[in-house]
Amino acid sequence: MPTTDDTRLLMDSPEDEDPSTPVTLTGSSPSTVAPPPVSASVPAVSRHSPAASGVGSDFQFIKILARITLQLIRRFWAFSSATILCILFFYWLWGGLIAFFLVLFSATGILYHASDKVLYHPDQPNTSRVFIPSPSIVGLPFESVYIKAKDQTRLHLFLIKQPPGQISKAPTLLFLHGNAGNIGHRLMNVKGLYSQLKCNICLLEYRGYGHSDGAPSEEGLYMDAQAGLDYVSSRSDINANKIVVFGRSLGGAVAIELSARSENREKIACVFIENTFTSIPDIARSLFDFRFIRAIPTWFYKNQFKSRWKVCKICVPVLFLSGLADSLIPPKMMTELFNSCGSEKKRLARFPGGSHNETWTCQQYYQALRYFLNEVVGIGVTNLDIQVGQARVHSPPTVLVSHSSII
Repeated sequence: MPTTDDTRLLMDSPEDEDPSTPVTLTGSSPSTVAPPPVSASVPAVSRHSPAASGVGSDFQFIKILARITLQLIRRFWAFSSATILCILFFYWLWGGLIAFFLVLFSATGILYHASDKVLYHPDQPNTSRVFIPSPSIVGLPFESVYIKAKDQTRLHLFLIKQPPGQISKAPTLLFLHGNAGNIGHRLMNVKGLYSQLKCNICLLEYRGYGHSDGAPSEEGLYMDAQAGLDYVSSRSDINANKIVVFGRSLGGAVAIELSARSENREKIACVFIENTFTSIPDIARSLFDFRFIRAIPTWFYKNQFKSRWKVCKICVPVLFLSGLADSLIPPKMMTELFNSCGSEKKRLARFPGGSHNETWTCQQYYQALRYFLNEVVGIGVTNLDIQVGQARVHSPPTVLVSHSSII
């Protein structure tokens, strides 16, 4: 039982005393300490717990890394600034160069595929695809024929034949015209060939020209010429051993390709080449004498017509007709083609006043053609010449050059 002193001590203790404070009781058990009350709340997470240690270690690592980075920047600030500037510069430079080359590549692609429009002019004059002058205008008998090329493109041609009884005896001229216009624009020259050479004439119209379908291209023109040659060779009323290929300007390049093919050597008796070029890249550099034009590589040209390389393969007799007053195709190109020609029977006829499209109006033009057919090739119509009162050409015209190489 508690004593009076113990009771007084308990009554004198304040009510707001912290119950957790240990109280020493006097009496019979002075050394006994009151145990603290048990708290019902969840104990707080210690800062030494595993979760708190992980977050702290990550934060400490970031602080250390940032401190090292700042110290490096302070020590090597000039090098760091230069590095950043170089990175930005090269990004801008290479990005600009890549964009520039992409634009340049697109532009060259457009120019490459647009070269057909630049080279070929079937719409000059504007009515060339609509109105085709008929050979009857100049009094020539003809057939209007449509044939198909290897790729099934429909082609138009005029076949002008000699009078009955002379058709099979006369040579047949496959006429490959120049760039602009249509076959009807060559009728005056055709009339002279018909009357002076006494030959049949096949006026072929390339694809995209006149009434022929399709669009012109280098390979397309080659197919058209082959189709024309095959058609003439297949006709029963024409002498297949007397087929002459005639090509002027652009047609000259087509004629060289046609006669250089090994499969055509037995089909072609001889070739006439008039005022043509050595190649499209060569004529481009000649007409446009600019540094950037000369710097364009050959492979960039879609249409090339490499006549100087192909003419070496020709084995049939060839007559080159060069107008020395040609302001479009340099006459020296005709000389280069003559020198490069692989035929054993080749001649070069030079006409001092001959322009690009009017060389056929020069003196001795038809005389040179007749002499070549009669005396060099031996397929002329001598008997017909005598019947119409034309003298046989025994001596070569003064315009003809027979040397194997000319400077």
